[in-house]
Amino acid sequence: MIYEWQRVANDLERRIRTGEIPPGGRVENERELANVYTVSAGTVRRAVRELRERGLVETLPAKGSYVVDVLPPTDPAPTG
Repeated sequence: MIYEWQRVANDLERRIRTGEIPPGGRVENERELANVYTVSAGTVRRAVRELRERGLVETLPAKGSYVVDVLPPTDPAPTG
């Protein structure tokens, strides 16, 4: 079973790794992501936390989450 936050995190990671959201690019805000994925804000928060743990994004208070400049290697088995 895959949780909704994992589905969101995995799709965001795909978008980051394919360059749809480029290095240094801003990830949509919580409300936008909740609308795109039709999930709650809490689910989005958990997904973004997972992306931080995977080393893919950095979150700046009151500014948002941004893709890191250098992506870590792909993990063959994403966590969660």
